[in-house]
Amino acid sequence: MEPKIIFDFFSEINKIPRPSKKEDKIIKYLQKVANNLNLKFKVDDANNVIIYADATPGYENIPGVVLQAHMDMVCEKIKDLDFDFDKQSIQSYIDGDWLKAKGTTLGADDGIGLAMALAIVADKNIKHGPVELLFTSDEESGMTGAFGLKPHVLKGKYLINLDSEDEGEFFIGCAGGQLTTGVFNFNSIPAELGFINLKIEVDNFNGGHSGDDINKNRANAIKVISRFLYNTWKKYNPRLININGGKLHNAIPRYAEAIIAIPIEYKEQIRIDFNIFADQIKNEYHKEETTFTCKLQTVDRASFDYIQSDVAKNVIYALNAMHNGIMEMNQDIPGLVETSSNLASIKTDDNKIVVLTSQRSSTDSALDAISGTIEATFSLAGAKVVFSDRYPGWQPDTSTNLLKVSVDAYKELFNREPVVRAIHAGLECGLFSTKYPNMEMISFGPTLREVHTPNERLLIPTVDMTWKLLVKILENLK
Repeated sequence: MEPKIIFDFFSEINKIPRPSKKEDKIIKYLQKVANNLNLKFKVDDANNVIIYADATPGYENIPGVVLQAHMDMVCEKIKDLDFDFDKQSIQSYIDGDWLKAKGTTLGADDGIGLAMALAIVADKNIKHGPVELLFTSDEESGMTGAFGLKPHVLKGKYLINLDSEDEGEFFIGCAGGQLTTGVFNFNSIPAELGFINLKIEVDNFNGGHSGDDINKNRANAIKVISRFLYNTWKKYNPRLININGGKLHNAIPRYAEAIIAIPIEYKEQIRIDFNIFADQIKNEYHKEETTFTCKLQTVDRASFDYIQSDVAKNVIYALNAMHNGIMEMNQDIPGLVETSSNLASIKTDDNKIVVLTSQRSSTDSALDAISGTIEATFSLAGAKVVFSDRYPGWQPDTSTNLLKVSVDAYKELFNREPVVRAIHAGLECGLFSTKYPNMEMISFGPTLREVHTPNERLLIPTVDMTWKLLVKILENLK
């Protein structure tokens, strides 16, 4: 696996637990690396790590470059795997040209970016001007590090974000976004005689990144289960005991479950309904979703408390009405999603049902509009609505010197034109651009697939290609 220096760093990084908001161990590791390389570093109030490397001889007078990646990773696993992301190391393995993990996310988003940045300052043969390595905290769950980064901390003129997932593509713009949460409060009702408890599960959908993969016609597990529950409510007037699914705001839910109670005389009919429904979903998603499972089974426990009927109905109806997926495509850039919403997670706990959604758009007014649509759906169903974690988009600029140097370097190395485009996912560059408006920025990286899912994988040969490109750009900036 080449370049060895990068994969050695990546191997060390993946031994270190680094969930979002729990980056203390990876911070200590980065401090240790800086000390071993005799490099100055600082940890700021937002838990960002900044490592400083002087220019190599002959490159002292060129503008500085910030190499940026985030420290945390999305922690997703297959449902039945016993794995503790707070304590255990990621178990990776090679499958042909791909690097994968055993039942969990791989952490290449963005561990491979960390590894590349560290390799630049560790390899004494690389020629570069002044370099600042910026490793941000909590990117995946709130961009806390990017929000907390102070203006005037960074001195570089250029910033290279190493958090993209398609080799041969340069990203120069991204969507902004925010979270919209609906909270349904309820009273518990004692169980009734003459009812049977049933557990409904949908699992093993592809899921994916709620920005990059929102246009790939993938099923949302919460939408799937709410659709069945909606039809069941109209037909059998059941009771809702709980409903849960999804986990992360930036991942399309792969799993959802609900426990309901129905009059016992309908137990055979609902099984027939469920089998028909499962076949319908299989037919609708026959190209994109080939591994999902649907289960309906009797729950052994004799009785549960029920969620009060009016709230239960409002939740099911709201989920079924909730917009999920693409709202608008970009009018100027073919194939680019302009505005979308992701029904991300639902959790029943302590007499509350909490529904988390995330909206994205390249246009502020469109972001307000889709967020308003979600707010209206929640409000009509009687939920309390909370907006949070809004972050700005990054407006494309095709005239920068950094982009020109990068494109020329790519053509020189690989004898073909790279793709230059914007992305629907959120990148920290949007926040950096508000604090450093004169800084030229670009984002690129090796090829990753199925990020934010246990199927995340890294195309090994593209790491060497991206490494050669990064080195060439740093040299050519002279």
